[in-house]
Amino acid sequence: MSVARRAGVLGHPIAHSLSPTLHRAAYAGLELDWEYEAYDVEESQLSGFIDGLGLEWAGLSLTMPLKVAAVPLMDFVEPMAKLVGAVNTVLIQHVGPMRQLVGANTDVHGVVAALREQGVARVESAVILGGGATATSAMAALGQLGCTAPVVAVRSRARAGALVRAATRMGVAPRFVAFDDVARDLVHADAVVSTIPADAAAALVPALTTARGVLLDVVYEPLESPFAASWTASGGTAVNGTRMLLHQAGEQVRLMTGREAPLDAMDAALSQALTR
Repeated sequence: MSVARRAGVLGHPIAHSLSPTLHRAAYAGLELDWEYEAYDVEESQLSGFIDGLGLEWAGLSLTMPLKVAAVPLMDFVEPMAKLVGAVNTVLIQHVGPMRQLVGANTDVHGVVAALREQGVARVESAVILGGGATATSAMAALGQLGCTAPVVAVRSRARAGALVRAATRMGVAPRFVAFDDVARDLVHADAVVSTIPADAAAALVPALTTARGVLLDVVYEPLESPFAASWTASGGTAVNGTRMLLHQAGEQVRLMTGREAPLDAMDAALSQALTR
């Protein structure tokens, strides 16, 4: 039987990606004869890869380092992706012989949904660790939950230029602090989103004595980072990045197929993959 439609995830490196597990489970649940694969694509190769896609392609998921590089390649960028300045979803639309590439961002949806799973309905005070593309999506998500003045901890503010520009577009006023000075803000935060590697966040463990909010650690290798373990031990609630991954993938499925994603089936497949 021929495959009716195709989609895939692009990034470098990509072998660790759980996106094929999630999307294939969604297609099975929706009884769609779709194919989804992972492709190792570097930033310099992205334009050529997209140019070579045929009529069977419905969409792409993008991970690092492609989210910002994809923006100028799109024919249309949806408002949230334009606001954040990063595209993690490409919708490939065909009208006759013409093809239109639509750039979207589902990372913001993923952060909001992951926090709401933990009962977070509104955020008054928040901390974001990191200043890259995922941190910018976290800033937009926290803004949707009510926090328009998050604390952003970075090692180099010079590397957070895209986040600063996005904050201006959003009407958000982040307060930047040095990474080594963020411990005092963590104590009082309703929500913390860590977008930095587990070993970098581990440097904060000695200074963490008490926590009361919810930590979303977007890293899921390991499933529980030293920082997340310390956060829980200090009285807070920690959730790893697989929850964000699940919900952003579910939104991608909805956008690509036009049907609501079977999140329960996707969640079950994700749990099985993590167990293995």
